Amino acid sequence: MSHGTVGNWPAPRDMEANGVRLSVVDHGQGPLVLLCHGWPELAFSWRHQIAPLAAAGHRVLAPDLRGFGRSDAPAGIAAYSVLDMVGDLVALVAAAGEDRAVVVGHDWGASIAWAAALLRPDLFRAVAALSVPFRPRGPAPPLQALRAAGQHGFYWLYFQEPGVAEAEFERDPAAAIRRLLYWGSGDAPPGGRSEAGLLGVRPGGGFLDGMPDPAALPAWLDPADLDHHVAEYRRTGFRGGLNLYRNLDRNWALLAPWRGARVRQPALFVAGTRDAVIRTPAGRAALDAMPDWVPDLRRTVLLDGAGHWIQQERPAEVTAALLDFLRSLPDD
Repeated sequence: MSHGTVGNWPAPRDMEANGVRLSVVDHGQGPLVLLCHGWPELAFSWRHQIAPLAAAGHRVLAPDLRGFGRSDAPAGIAAYSVLDMVGDLVALVAAAGEDRAVVVGHDWGASIAWAAALLRPDLFRAVAALSVPFRPRGPAPPLQALRAAGQHGFYWLYFQEPGVAEAEFERDPAAAIRRLLYWGSGDAPPGGRSEAGLLGVRPGGGFLDGMPDPAALPAWLDPADLDHHVAEYRRTGFRGGLNLYRNLDRNWALLAPWRGARVRQPALFVAGTRDAVIRTPAGRAALDAMPDWVPDLRRTVLLDGAGHWIQQERPAEVTAALLDFLRSLPDD
Protein backbone atom coordinates (compact mmCIF):
# COMPACT_ATOMS: atom_id res chain seq x y z
CA MET A 1 0.00 0.00 0.00
CA SER A 2 1.37 3.39 -0.92
CA HIS A 3 1.46 5.90 1.92
CA GLY A 4 2.43 9.00 -0.12
CA THR A 5 3.61 11.15 2.78
CA VAL A 6 5.98 13.69 1.25
CA GLY A 7 3.31 16.28 0.56
CA ASN A 8 2.05 16.08 4.17
CA TRP A 9 5.50 16.25 5.78
CA PRO A 10 5.60 19.10 8.35
CA ALA A 11 8.10 21.83 7.57
CA PRO A 12 11.14 21.58 9.87
CA ARG A 13 12.65 24.53 11.69
CA ASP A 14 16.19 25.21 12.87
CA MET A 15 16.98 24.92 16.56
CA GLU A 16 20.33 25.70 18.20
CA ALA A 17 21.46 22.91 20.49
CA ASN A 18 24.86 22.11 21.99
CA GLY A 19 26.73 24.35 19.60
CA VAL A 20 25.15 22.96 16.43
CA ARG A 21 22.13 23.89 14.37
CA LEU A 22 19.64 21.06 14.11
CA SER A 23 16.81 20.84 11.61
CA VAL A 24 13.80 19.71 13.63
CA VAL A 25 10.20 18.83 12.94
CA ASP A 26 8.28 20.32 15.89
CA HIS A 27 4.66 19.19 15.86
CA GLY A 28 1.85 19.11 18.40
CA GLN A 29 1.39 20.20 22.00
CA GLY A 30 1.69 18.32 25.26
CA PRO A 31 4.30 16.16 26.99
CA LEU A 32 7.49 16.07 24.92
CA VAL A 33 8.52 13.05 22.82
CA LEU A 34 11.87 13.06 21.02
CA LEU A 35 12.22 10.82 17.95
CA CYS A 36 15.80 9.86 17.02
CA HIS A 37 16.42 8.27 13.62
CA GLY A 38 19.12 5.83 12.55
CA TRP A 39 21.54 5.30 9.67
CA PRO A 40 21.19 5.84 6.76
CA GLU A 41 18.00 7.66 7.59
CA LEU A 42 16.63 11.07 8.56
CA ALA A 43 13.88 12.53 10.73
CA PHE A 44 11.75 11.66 7.69
CA SER A 45 11.87 8.00 8.74
CA TRP A 46 9.30 8.94 11.43
CA ARG A 47 6.87 10.36 8.87
CA HIS A 48 4.13 7.85 9.80
CA GLN A 49 4.42 8.36 13.57
CA ILE A 50 4.62 12.15 14.03
CA ALA A 51 1.02 13.13 13.27
CA PRO A 52 -0.60 10.29 15.29
CA LEU A 53 1.60 11.02 18.31
CA ALA A 54 0.74 14.71 18.09
CA ALA A 55 -2.96 13.90 17.67
CA ALA A 56 -2.78 11.84 20.86
CA GLY A 57 -1.69 14.90 22.84
CA HIS A 58 2.11 14.96 22.58
CA ARG A 59 4.60 17.52 21.39
CA VAL A 60 6.89 15.68 19.01
CA LEU A 61 10.42 16.78 18.13
CA ALA A 62 12.07 14.81 15.33
CA PRO A 63 15.53 16.16 14.48
CA ASP A 64 17.86 15.32 11.67
CA LEU A 65 20.69 14.29 14.01
CA ARG A 66 24.03 16.08 13.69
CA GLY A 67 25.72 14.98 10.49
CA PHE A 68 22.46 14.16 8.76
CA GLY A 69 20.11 15.95 6.40
CA ARG A 70 19.61 19.66 7.01
CA SER A 71 21.44 19.72 10.35
CA ASP A 72 25.02 20.83 10.87
CA ALA A 73 27.74 18.28 10.16
CA PRO A 74 30.89 19.05 12.18
CA ALA A 75 34.10 18.17 10.38
CA GLY A 76 35.90 16.18 13.07
CA ILE A 77 35.19 12.49 13.64
CA ALA A 78 35.38 12.96 17.41
CA ALA A 79 32.41 15.36 17.23
CA TYR A 80 30.10 12.34 16.77
CA SER A 81 30.71 10.61 20.10
CA VAL A 82 27.83 9.33 22.18
CA LEU A 83 28.31 12.24 24.60
CA ASP A 84 27.95 14.73 21.75
CA MET A 85 24.83 12.98 20.46
CA VAL A 86 23.21 12.78 23.90
CA GLY A 87 24.31 16.36 24.56
CA ASP A 88 22.38 17.45 21.48
CA LEU A 89 19.21 15.82 22.83
CA VAL A 90 19.66 17.38 26.27
CA ALA A 91 20.12 20.81 24.67
CA LEU A 92 17.17 20.23 22.34
CA VAL A 93 14.85 19.62 25.30
CA ALA A 94 16.04 22.89 26.84
CA ALA A 95 15.72 24.77 23.53
CA ALA A 96 12.13 23.57 23.35
CA GLY A 97 11.48 25.12 26.76
CA GLU A 98 10.87 21.73 28.39
CA ASP A 99 12.49 19.93 31.29
CA ARG A 100 11.36 16.32 30.72
CA ALA A 101 10.93 14.10 27.67
CA VAL A 102 10.32 10.59 26.51
CA VAL A 103 13.10 9.57 24.13
CA VAL A 104 12.40 7.19 21.25
CA GLY A 105 15.07 5.90 18.89
CA HIS A 106 15.61 3.52 16.00
CA ASP A 107 18.91 1.90 14.94
CA TRP A 108 21.69 4.35 15.91
CA GLY A 109 18.95 6.51 17.34
CA ALA A 110 18.07 3.63 19.68
CA SER A 111 21.66 3.41 20.92
CA ILE A 112 21.62 7.16 21.52
CA ALA A 113 18.24 6.93 23.25
CA TRP A 114 19.47 4.17 25.58
CA ALA A 115 22.53 6.27 26.40
CA ALA A 116 20.38 9.35 27.01
CA ALA A 117 18.23 7.39 29.45
CA LEU A 118 21.31 5.99 31.18
CA LEU A 119 23.15 9.30 31.49
CA ARG A 120 20.24 11.64 32.27
CA PRO A 121 17.45 9.78 34.08
CA ASP A 122 16.37 13.11 35.58
CA LEU A 123 15.57 14.44 32.10
CA PHE A 124 14.46 11.43 30.07
CA ARG A 125 11.55 9.93 31.95
CA ALA A 126 11.03 6.94 29.68
CA VAL A 127 12.68 5.31 26.66
CA ALA A 128 11.43 3.37 23.65
CA ALA A 129 13.96 1.64 21.39
CA LEU A 130 13.36 0.14 17.97
CA SER A 131 15.58 -2.58 16.48
CA VAL A 132 18.61 -2.18 18.78
CA PRO A 133 18.33 -3.65 22.30
CA PHE A 134 20.18 -2.19 25.24
CA ARG A 135 23.78 -3.39 25.42
CA PRO A 136 25.74 -2.91 28.63
CA ARG A 137 29.32 -1.74 28.35
CA GLY A 138 31.47 -4.75 27.55
CA PRO A 139 34.86 -5.74 28.96
CA ALA A 140 36.78 -4.47 25.91
CA PRO A 141 36.34 -1.83 23.19
CA PRO A 142 33.93 -3.25 20.58
CA LEU A 143 36.20 -2.93 17.54
CA GLN A 144 39.08 -4.44 19.47
CA ALA A 145 36.79 -7.27 20.55
CA LEU A 146 35.72 -7.94 16.95
CA ARG A 147 39.32 -8.17 15.79
CA ALA A 148 40.23 -10.42 18.72
CA ALA A 149 37.36 -12.72 17.76
CA GLY A 150 38.62 -12.90 14.17
CA GLN A 151 35.62 -11.03 12.78
CA HIS A 152 37.73 -8.82 10.54
CA GLY A 153 35.02 -8.59 7.88
CA PHE A 154 32.28 -7.23 10.13
CA TYR A 155 30.83 -4.08 8.60
CA TRP A 156 31.68 -1.89 11.61
CA LEU A 157 35.34 -2.39 10.72
CA TYR A 158 34.73 -1.70 7.02
CA PHE A 159 33.19 1.66 7.99
CA GLN A 160 36.26 2.78 9.96
CA GLU A 161 38.55 4.14 7.22
CA PRO A 162 37.30 7.61 6.27
CA GLY A 163 36.30 7.85 2.64
CA VAL A 164 36.02 4.15 1.83
CA ALA A 165 32.35 3.52 2.56
CA GLU A 166 31.53 7.07 1.50
CA ALA A 167 32.96 6.38 -1.95
CA GLU A 168 30.98 3.14 -2.27
CA PHE A 169 27.63 4.68 -1.32
CA GLU A 170 28.12 8.03 -3.07
CA ARG A 171 28.87 6.50 -6.48
CA ASP A 172 25.10 6.11 -6.85
CA PRO A 173 23.20 7.34 -3.79
CA ALA A 174 19.81 6.31 -5.20
CA ALA A 175 20.92 2.72 -5.78
CA ALA A 176 22.69 2.60 -2.41
CA ILE A 177 19.64 3.77 -0.44
CA ARG A 178 17.30 1.55 -2.45
CA ARG A 179 19.47 -1.52 -1.89
CA LEU A 180 20.05 -0.81 1.81
CA LEU A 181 16.35 -0.32 2.51
CA TYR A 182 15.27 -3.37 0.51
CA TRP A 183 17.89 -5.86 1.73
CA GLY A 184 17.51 -4.73 5.34
CA SER A 185 13.75 -5.19 5.22
CA GLY A 186 11.53 -8.16 5.81
CA ASP A 187 10.69 -8.16 2.10
CA ALA A 188 14.14 -9.39 1.11
CA PRO A 189 14.30 -13.10 0.24
CA PRO A 190 15.53 -15.55 2.91
CA GLY A 191 19.26 -15.45 3.21
CA GLY A 192 19.40 -11.75 2.34
CA ARG A 193 20.81 -8.95 4.44
CA SER A 194 17.77 -9.12 6.69
CA GLU A 195 19.09 -12.43 7.98
CA ALA A 196 21.79 -12.96 10.59
CA GLY A 197 25.37 -13.65 9.66
CA LEU A 198 25.42 -11.55 6.49
CA LEU A 199 26.66 -8.28 7.94
CA GLY A 200 30.20 -8.97 6.79
CA VAL A 201 32.25 -7.45 3.98
CA ARG A 202 34.58 -9.66 1.98
CA PRO A 203 38.24 -8.57 1.69
CA GLY A 204 38.51 -6.07 -1.12
CA GLY A 205 34.73 -5.90 -1.45
CA GLY A 206 32.04 -3.46 -0.44
CA PHE A 207 29.06 -3.44 1.90
CA LEU A 208 26.59 -3.50 -0.99
CA ASP A 209 28.09 -6.62 -2.58
CA GLY A 210 25.47 -9.35 -2.73
CA MET A 211 22.69 -6.78 -2.47
CA PRO A 212 21.42 -6.39 -6.05
CA ASP A 213 19.06 -3.60 -6.93
CA PRO A 214 15.49 -4.81 -6.31
CA ALA A 215 13.27 -5.24 -9.35
CA ALA A 216 10.50 -3.37 -7.51
CA LEU A 217 10.16 -1.36 -4.33
CA PRO A 218 8.47 -3.04 -1.37
CA ALA A 219 4.88 -1.94 -0.79
CA TRP A 220 5.79 0.05 2.32
CA LEU A 221 8.24 2.31 0.44
CA ASP A 222 6.50 4.98 -1.61
CA PRO A 223 8.60 6.12 -4.62
CA ALA A 224 8.16 9.79 -3.71
CA ASP A 225 9.29 9.12 -0.15
CA LEU A 226 12.35 7.29 -1.44
CA ASP A 227 13.14 10.18 -3.79
CA HIS A 228 12.98 12.64 -0.87
CA HIS A 229 15.35 10.46 1.15
CA VAL A 230 17.79 10.03 -1.73
CA ALA A 231 17.82 13.75 -2.58
CA GLU A 232 19.04 14.58 0.92
CA TYR A 233 21.86 12.01 0.80
CA ARG A 234 22.83 13.09 -2.70
CA ARG A 235 23.22 16.61 -1.31
CA THR A 236 25.03 15.75 1.95
CA GLY A 237 26.86 12.52 1.26
CA PHE A 238 27.18 9.81 3.88
CA ARG A 239 30.11 11.01 6.00
CA GLY A 240 28.19 12.34 9.01
CA GLY A 241 26.36 9.14 9.79
CA LEU A 242 29.38 6.94 9.16
CA ASN A 243 31.28 8.95 11.76
CA LEU A 244 28.99 7.44 14.40
CA TYR A 245 30.61 4.07 13.70
CA ARG A 246 34.06 5.64 13.93
CA ASN A 247 33.38 6.49 17.58
CA LEU A 248 32.51 2.99 18.79
CA ASP A 249 35.73 2.47 20.72
CA ARG A 250 35.78 6.11 21.87
CA ASN A 251 32.25 5.68 23.22
CA TRP A 252 33.36 2.62 25.16
CA ALA A 253 36.06 4.71 26.85
CA LEU A 254 33.76 7.66 27.52
CA LEU A 255 31.11 5.48 29.15
CA ALA A 256 33.51 3.91 31.65
CA PRO A 257 31.85 5.69 34.62
CA TRP A 258 28.54 3.99 33.77
CA ARG A 259 29.90 0.44 33.64
CA GLY A 260 27.34 -1.86 35.23
CA ALA A 261 24.65 0.84 35.34
CA ARG A 262 21.07 -0.09 34.49
CA VAL A 263 18.36 1.81 32.64
CA ARG A 264 15.66 2.09 35.30
CA GLN A 265 13.05 4.20 33.50
CA PRO A 266 9.96 2.64 31.94
CA ALA A 267 11.02 1.16 28.60
CA LEU A 268 9.60 -0.34 25.42
CA PHE A 269 11.40 -2.42 22.79
CA VAL A 270 10.11 -3.09 19.27
CA ALA A 271 11.81 -5.06 16.48
CA GLY A 272 11.08 -7.23 13.48
CA THR A 273 11.72 -10.95 13.69
CA ARG A 274 13.83 -10.74 10.52
CA ASP A 275 16.00 -7.89 11.75
CA ALA A 276 19.68 -8.91 11.52
CA VAL A 277 20.45 -6.87 14.65
CA ILE A 278 18.58 -9.32 16.88
CA ARG A 279 19.36 -12.43 14.82
CA THR A 280 23.11 -12.42 15.31
CA PRO A 281 24.32 -14.34 18.39
CA ALA A 282 25.32 -11.06 20.06
CA GLY A 283 21.96 -9.52 19.21
CA ARG A 284 20.01 -12.46 20.59
CA ALA A 285 22.09 -12.39 23.76
CA ALA A 286 21.40 -8.67 24.22
CA LEU A 287 17.69 -9.21 23.67
CA ASP A 288 17.58 -12.07 26.20
CA ALA A 289 19.56 -10.10 28.78
CA MET A 290 17.61 -6.89 28.43
CA PRO A 291 15.20 -7.51 31.35
CA ASP A 292 18.22 -7.72 33.68
CA TRP A 293 19.66 -4.42 32.45
CA VAL A 294 16.33 -2.63 31.92
CA PRO A 295 14.31 -3.73 34.96
CA ASP A 296 11.23 -1.65 34.03
CA LEU A 297 11.05 -3.01 30.47
CA ARG A 298 7.28 -2.87 30.12
CA ARG A 299 6.93 -4.70 26.82
CA THR A 300 8.93 -6.31 24.02
CA VAL A 301 7.10 -6.31 20.68
CA LEU A 302 8.49 -8.58 17.96
CA LEU A 303 6.66 -8.10 14.66
CA ASP A 304 6.66 -11.31 12.68
CA GLY A 305 8.32 -11.11 9.27
CA ALA A 306 9.39 -7.48 9.59
CA GLY A 307 12.97 -6.39 9.04
CA HIS A 308 15.14 -3.55 10.26
CA TRP A 309 13.24 -0.47 9.04
CA ILE A 310 10.45 -1.26 11.45
CA GLN A 311 8.64 2.10 11.79
CA GLN A 312 8.48 2.35 8.00
CA GLU A 313 7.69 -1.31 7.27
CA ARG A 314 5.00 -1.62 9.95
CA PRO A 315 3.96 1.96 10.70
CA ALA A 316 0.53 1.24 12.19
CA GLU A 317 1.80 -1.45 14.55
CA VAL A 318 4.80 0.60 15.69
CA THR A 319 2.63 3.69 16.23
CA ALA A 320 0.12 1.63 18.22
CA ALA A 321 2.90 0.19 20.42
CA LEU A 322 4.31 3.66 21.06
CA LEU A 323 0.89 5.09 21.91
CA ASP A 324 0.11 2.20 24.28
CA PHE A 325 3.46 2.75 25.99
CA LEU A 326 2.97 6.51 26.29
CA ARG A 327 -0.51 6.00 27.75
CA SER A 328 0.98 3.69 30.40
CA LEU A 329 3.28 6.39 31.75
CA PRO A 330 2.34 8.57 34.70
CA ASP A 331 1.32 12.14 33.92
CA ASP A 332 4.40 14.35 33.86
